[in-house]
Amino acid sequence: MYRSHTCGELRLEDKGKEVILSGWVQKIRDKGFMVWVDLRDRYGLTQLIFDEERTPKEMIDKASQLGREFVIQVTGEVIERESKNPNMPTGDVEILVTELKVLNSAQLPPFTIEDETDGGEDLRMKYRYLDIRRNPVKNKLIFRSKVAMEVRKFLSEKGFIEVETPVLIKSTPEGARDFVVPSRMNEGQFYALPQSPQTFKQLLMVGGMDKYFQIVKCFRDEDLRADRQPEFTQIDCEMAFVEQEDILNTFENFTRHLIKAIKGVDVTEFPRMTYDEAMKKYGNDKPDIRFGMKFGELNDLAKNKGFNVFDSQELVVGIAVPGAASYTRKEIDKLIEWVKRPQIGANGLVWAKYNDDGSLKSSVDKFYSEEDLKAWAERTGAKAGDLILVMAGDANKTRTQLSALRMHLGNELGLRKADEFAPLWVVDFPLLEWDEETKRFHAMHHPFTSPKPEDIKLLDTDPGNVRANAYDLVLNGNEIGGGSIRIHDKSTQAMMFDHLGFTPEEAKAQFGFLMDAFQYGAPPHGGIAFGFDRLVAILGGQETIRDYIAFPKNNSGRDVMIDAPAKIGKDQLKELNLEITANL
Repeated sequence: MYRSHTCGELRLEDKGKEVILSGWVQKIRDKGFMVWVDLRDRYGLTQLIFDEERTPKEMIDKASQLGREFVIQVTGEVIERESKNPNMPTGDVEILVTELKVLNSAQLPPFTIEDETDGGEDLRMKYRYLDIRRNPVKNKLIFRSKVAMEVRKFLSEKGFIEVETPVLIKSTPEGARDFVVPSRMNEGQFYALPQSPQTFKQLLMVGGMDKYFQIVKCFRDEDLRADRQPEFTQIDCEMAFVEQEDILNTFENFTRHLIKAIKGVDVTEFPRMTYDEAMKKYGNDKPDIRFGMKFGELNDLAKNKGFNVFDSQELVVGIAVPGAASYTRKEIDKLIEWVKRPQIGANGLVWAKYNDDGSLKSSVDKFYSEEDLKAWAERTGAKAGDLILVMAGDANKTRTQLSALRMHLGNELGLRKADEFAPLWVVDFPLLEWDEETKRFHAMHHPFTSPKPEDIKLLDTDPGNVRANAYDLVLNGNEIGGGSIRIHDKSTQAMMFDHLGFTPEEAKAQFGFLMDAFQYGAPPHGGIAFGFDRLVAILGGQETIRDYIAFPKNNSGRDVMIDAPAKIGKDQLKELNLEITANL
């Protein structure tokens, strides 16, 4: 038996027991006549004591030779500590060691394995198996497991069946690039790794499974950010014989359950907002509604006053920053420089201070009277003590820039509180979006999304204004889930392919299996997929997903721990009928 108890388990009521513990050496304090060792495992820390009055000298000498991260086993008696540590759950006791066995020695680790470490991110990713021993990372992985258990608990109790779908599939155009896998047995042909199990979950509905879910790996070969990984995890769900309202109600309850079970917080309100309203009021389709600063469009108030910067632009729009009228000119200039960065790309900001005494002062007083500025204040919802910030330019671009500024200020002012949860449904997305590069419409979500029945007539005359039966669930400014009611009949699906520029032959080659299935009685169906990594991170009070993944990739898509991706040998290339050619 390697252990009778874990290192986080023993308490004062265990005093007098003989126990066996195993774990890693966290820290050693050697006084010569007495040695203390902190022993660590997944469950916590227990202090060991080697005392010359009660411990043989050879064992004290052996303890003195221990190093950090040695794996050891000890047998000893639980005794009461003379100097208790109220910050440790096991801080009332220690183990008077009677037997010590070194199970494995260890080199000095490349960084300190403690909550506060001296290791940089790149170093810790290279030695990720060591980083996992640290409480901040270990606890995040345990937290992830807890969330997964609650997901399975809720969905299973609601009658959802967990079904695994294939990982080696056919490459289909779904937006991002596919990762492809060469087939040795089928020369010149390739599998793809799934960007999502979309077509398979629809086929499961055709198969009569009625309610499906899966916590599933998905893969997208796209440029990465801090909150993106080339392989990620979805909670994938589908239901038959449902309308949009059925899905929204089901997954409101699902989200409500998770927040309550994991965080102990009751969430009652799940407001709904159309895509157009979200873009107009917040500048993006995943607004954080924990704080205000809604957009106020100022075209009718700010144009035609002789200020060419506004007169010449498509949109003039502003926000009111609460309590920021006290900002100095230096602080305002810092914001102006922030929006001018290449990542934002704005030309600048116009500002107006709504002073506590009710007066208004702006950077454009030459063109606008105090009455004009009061109208700006009313439109943006500014009150005395607030700062109005205004941007102008191309409508879509300017909304995006002002949205970035709003989120930046939300962080700076402490308005985005991690312990607050503000879910929001965004509905009525456009079915199609125009791509300037290809000069044609593409599906905003995927080709199987159903259009609103009342908008189908617009497909031929005004395709850009066709709304989709699609919905996103937003939590604290992050999209955590998205889905739609699917097309379930062959004729509508063929019509959709036609509007997306597929010839009948191309549609047959890419999705013939799904079209064939629709001929055998496909039920009305729809679903949703949650980004599990991001959901876990938000529930954990963060927005970056990397630490909630056991073995993540870096921003270049590399696993620096195992050094992947890597080249393969000539024999393997030959067996796969592949040849590497230099880029010309």
